[in-house]
Amino acid sequence: MEFLENARFFMPMLLEGALVTIQIAFLSLALSTVLGLTLALMRLSSLRILYVPAVTIITVLRGVPILVQLMYIYFVFPEIGIELSAFSAGWIGLGVAFSAYHAENFRAAILSVDRGQYEAALSIGMGKVRLMSRIILPQAVRIALPPYGNIAIMMLKDSSLASTITVAELTRSGQLIASSTFMNMTVFTLVALIYLAMSLPVSALNSWLERRFSAK
Repeated sequence: MEFLENARFFMPMLLEGALVTIQIAFLSLALSTVLGLTLALMRLSSLRILYVPAVTIITVLRGVPILVQLMYIYFVFPEIGIELSAFSAGWIGLGVAFSAYHAENFRAAILSVDRGQYEAALSIGMGKVRLMSRIILPQAVRIALPPYGNIAIMMLKDSSLASTITVAELTRSGQLIASSTFMNMTVFTLVALIYLAMSLPVSALNSWLERRFSAK
């Protein structure tokens, strides 16, 4: 009973933090998708000027912890004249960090498309750009969707890392409430339940996509 009373008191602030979490997750997912597809296409290019930078960027982003990348953007960039708010640094940092994982997912999906379709399209005079946009990418998207959903869930949960650069998202809100009330069990139980409630719809959609495309 006491838990429910405290929950009713704490929930408004926690839900405000959850809204910020959703905003960060959505913006970073959009950015990482665009950057990831770009990096994937660059890595698949036969041009060294595109391939080498793509491999380098992906290797660096995957090798450096996301937390360090966030801190670098928020604390180091101002020293070179690039100042971002904590919120902007949070979603941009997460978007850039996860673009490397999207890139590998998209690259694997594109490579899994039957090579014969490339050869058939080129044999009838179809250009590489039209081939990629009309034949290869539509099939690759279907293949990439299930793992894409897994990455989206990871991004939603890892948005909590933005709390380390003072973004007032869900985890940060929980930390502030816990530090002022000392009700750690109640507060962080609520935080965990809210994260679970946000993750379940994405997880259900991801499971549905996996069943649908595995049946084809």
